[in-house]
Amino acid sequence: MSDSELSVNGLPEGMQVRQPELDDVDAILELVAAHRRSVGRDGAVDGPMIARQLTGVGSWTRRQLVVTDADDRLVAWLSVHDRAAGRTVIEPEVSVDLPDDVADHLADCLFAAGRRWAAQIAKARGLKSTLLDGHAYADDARQQRWLASAGYEKVRTWWHMSRPVEAAEAAGLPGPREGVTVRRVDKHDDGLPVAQDLQTVHRLLEESFQDHFSSYRESFPEFVMRLREDPGHRWDHWWLAFVEQDGQQLPAGAVVSSVSPPEASGVEGSYIDYIGVHRRARGHGVAKALLHTVIADAAERGRNRVGLEVDADSPTGADGLYTSMGWQTEYVTQSWHVDLDMR
Repeated sequence: MSDSELSVNGLPEGMQVRQPELDDVDAILELVAAHRRSVGRDGAVDGPMIARQLTGVGSWTRRQLVVTDADDRLVAWLSVHDRAAGRTVIEPEVSVDLPDDVADHLADCLFAAGRRWAAQIAKARGLKSTLLDGHAYADDARQQRWLASAGYEKVRTWWHMSRPVEAAEAAGLPGPREGVTVRRVDKHDDGLPVAQDLQTVHRLLEESFQDHFSSYRESFPEFVMRLREDPGHRWDHWWLAFVEQDGQQLPAGAVVSSVSPPEASGVEGSYIDYIGVHRRARGHGVAKALLHTVIADAAERGRNRVGLEVDADSPTGADGLYTSMGWQTEYVTQSWHVDLDMR
């Protein structure tokens, strides 16, 4: 980025900005971990994910900066993610050790810089407007205060759930209902997935979420690129479900999962990034079949949990299904939005 793009107006005295470097990973990990602890969240921070976002593959779709104080101590990190056409994620991370007045001042500056970058991204894409997407933990009054001050409104609540996995579940779970089949996406001899299957997954998820909150069109390249940014991504964690109708096997649902980093015990988990069932196939047990597939796969791989995120106001009642299958809420987050009109 140019010096003008990297600049942040009105910073607290003694603070300055620069582009992030790989050597900043440890300081940012502690920045994020301290924030989590301040809102009662346990668990390790995903170091490989942050490293990818900072200077690796994940940095390709992000504009970022770090803020240091007069003692050259890293006190903030701003990431502005060009997630998809018309949707920009603004993610400021500010040290919990700063006095409230200094932290408030710095947060205002970072949200303003994020808004400016989002406008530049939208202009480069030729858009007339873009959605600014911010997030906060449900117990994080500080972050919520900053979002409100920057003009955002709380629009949704999300439950982050986890389910323990037992070794016996590798082969002990019920199979799909009659007429429903589940398989992994096909792959070529070199191990790469067949494009047609990936496109089917994308189409199914897009169509499945049309009636969900804040649904927006994400192109196939954007979809694949974003998921590939996750160091836990694996092509053999993508599955398709089919239902038999009128003698045909019709695509009915899809699930994309990934590897969760080890807990304190050193054991990895699985995470369900997306699960969707097409409207024409609902009521056939497709979602349960896909969930059982991920659980059985996790058990076979020696993992101890499967995590996911669900809209607290899901129109499909997905939270009820997850609860009935053993998932429990571990923490809660909020989405905060503001529309940026480029005209």
